[in-house]
Amino acid sequence: MTKKYEPFKQVVQTIDETAEILGLEAKQYEILKHPERQLIVSIPVKMDNGELKVFTGYRIQHSTIRGPGKGGIRYHQDVNLEEVKALAAWMTFKCAVVNIPYGGAKGGITVNPEELSEVELERLTRRYTASILPLIGPEKDIPAPDINTNSTIMSWMMDTYSSFVGYPVPGVVTGKPIDIGGSLGRSAATGRGVMFMTREIMHRQGKPLIGAKIVVQGFGNVGGTAALLLAQEGAKVISVSDVSCALYNERGLDIEEIYNFVNEGERRKLLNDYDKKGVTKITNDEMFGLEADIIVPAAMENQITEEIAKNIKAKLIVEGANGPVTREADAILEKKGVVIVPDILSNAGGVVVSYFEWVQNIQSIMWDLEEINRAQEKIMIRAFNSVWEASCDKKVSLRKGAYIVALNRLIKATSIRGQLI
Repeated sequence: MTKKYEPFKQVVQTIDETAEILGLEAKQYEILKHPERQLIVSIPVKMDNGELKVFTGYRIQHSTIRGPGKGGIRYHQDVNLEEVKALAAWMTFKCAVVNIPYGGAKGGITVNPEELSEVELERLTRRYTASILPLIGPEKDIPAPDINTNSTIMSWMMDTYSSFVGYPVPGVVTGKPIDIGGSLGRSAATGRGVMFMTREIMHRQGKPLIGAKIVVQGFGNVGGTAALLLAQEGAKVISVSDVSCALYNERGLDIEEIYNFVNEGERRKLLNDYDKKGVTKITNDEMFGLEADIIVPAAMENQITEEIAKNIKAKLIVEGANGPVTREADAILEKKGVVIVPDILSNAGGVVVSYFEWVQNIQSIMWDLEEINRAQEKIMIRAFNSVWEASCDKKVSLRKGAYIVALNRLIKATSIRGQLI
């Protein structure tokens, strides 16, 4: 019988374990085991055929101790309350570990967007935005893109919110198109952050990134960008995957060609449609067992389970997705000596540049790309150093080190604000 995946329960267990390492009293962190606000909405949408369909949407604010809530909006058929709670909590710790003034939030709609026309998708987005409008705002909670959402959907959300308040409010969401207040570098930010963290951990281990064999699961905005940037750094990306299949070439794939193939045209192509001599199509499970130096899981949570962990040969995992490694798999990998750069650090590049976008909107200025990339790298390397030091000091994994850094900052903010009275 397959064990039920309970992501928020896993977050709570990690908080408890971290608090024990730090010797905290329960009253100091109990609040972080409970979301501040949970909103479930029913979203009626008139479909193109005239029928009315009602979708379920969520917006969860896990913590606003350190600032406004921040977190993406996910459109997926498997979205549920438990998942969104966990994603919101991860955002709290992610923002704390990179030390930007945000709390954690997340949203989603239980829907398969592939089954909707663009008009239906816009109706759904606008009605959802209206439903969660009391919770969001530049000073309260700032949504962003996530799985199956993009800059177009963010523009609809911004326009809907602005229509309700009566004036343009670009800072209500991030990940917008450049022409309405979006930031340069935002679309590539999460993948770029994964590259920064991969490069930094390899440097710390005294290993060259040039020629390192890398497997990337997921070839969307995060995985595709990370694979492309890692290849440009000289790494040998031997396998990439999406929902259709995984591509494999022991000598290395032409990532730039594959990236252009997938993204050319109005609709993204699937990797299964890519055909080139020397490239083999394998399954996602098979790709995890390849002889590689680094694995970057950049698809969805709960991808590396106990069974998959047993077959992993790589000695380094850099988490591009949120929660891609289960707690059970994490324990197995730690025993095998696999180093994991945790999601709340390695994929924080997106929220870092979202913060830059928000700042630009509030101040009505625009930074150039070089300035953004330089500032992102500075923040992420500084965060990595803090995590590395905490890990070495307490003799724990990088995951525990990241939670130690984040939890310390959250506890300090709670104490300063006097919320423990």
